[in-house]
Amino acid sequence: MGKGGSLSEGVIKNIVLSYTYVAIWIFLSFTVIVYNKYILDKKMYDWPFPISLTMIHMSFCSTLAFLLIKVFNFVEPVSMSRDTYLRSVVPIGALYSLSLWLSNSAYIYLSVSFIQMLKALMPVAVYSIGVLFKKEGFKSETMVNMLSISFGVAIAAYGEARFDVWGVVLQLGAVAFEATRLVLIQILLTSKGITLNPITSLYYVAPCCLGFLFIPWIVVEFPVLRETSSFHFDYVIFGTNSFCAFALNLAVFLLVGKTSALTMNVAGVVKDWLLIAFSWSVIKDTVTPINLFGYGIAFLGVAYYNHAKLQALKAKEAQKSAQQIDEESGRLLEEKEGGRKIEPED
Repeated sequence: MGKGGSLSEGVIKNIVLSYTYVAIWIFLSFTVIVYNKYILDKKMYDWPFPISLTMIHMSFCSTLAFLLIKVFNFVEPVSMSRDTYLRSVVPIGALYSLSLWLSNSAYIYLSVSFIQMLKALMPVAVYSIGVLFKKEGFKSETMVNMLSISFGVAIAAYGEARFDVWGVVLQLGAVAFEATRLVLIQILLTSKGITLNPITSLYYVAPCCLGFLFIPWIVVEFPVLRETSSFHFDYVIFGTNSFCAFALNLAVFLLVGKTSALTMNVAGVVKDWLLIAFSWSVIKDTVTPINLFGYGIAFLGVAYYNHAKLQALKAKEAQKSAQQIDEESGRLLEEKEGGRKIEPED
């Protein structure tokens, strides 16, 4: 086969691999969300202890990350000083623990479909906090887009059949803490040249999350669990649930590392629609036409936001390529002129 055929095969292979990474991430993200809902919902497994569930996840992930880094040497640990850990990782761990706690708590009060609709506010929160911390420049066009997403989510909330104020507050709090965490990762870690993949991230962050969650767990859930003498730890349910949560972290690394964060954002929109369909058809959650109309508006806003980010990324890459070409041309010109200077005269 000629060079053109082999090139086509390579392109096809990359496309197939990219779609495979997307499919794996969607499947695992889908599984973790539905599994958490199943465990926490009072009408299903009926174990409404979100702090405990989050701590089980963090304990499992901490242990596996430790084994992979320290015992099996699967991943090299990141060199990090104590000062960097306290100033950077600890605040990120605190925000991550709050985000997980509140998002898991929301499953007790809200349907899976409505939670996915509320999660459409994530770009709004990330952009707003980025502007607040001066990591993003304020643009009126982007702000109008953010308002359209918020408007769509508001309509979806208005049409929600199982609207619960406390559940909405919990989910919005989770979105706010997660958005702040993402911005702080850029400020506290990326700016210092520290890059954490999911395994090293869990190695440093998960124990920190455990520490922060222990205090509210002792006060809120431990007394209830102690009195519930009929409860027996189900190793199959909680073990497979924790393994799915750990696998999801690896899938994020695989997807972002082999494609891009933007691909994950686009795949997330597909996953949200699949979850809404699953919630309506299998779990039998009520999804109203107003729900879908509002989320449709928010979906268009998020799609435009992703499109704008893609165009900005392309422009940045084009500018970088042009700059490299200019530098290379300048270097060749200097070498050429230098060669002329040292030529011997007749």
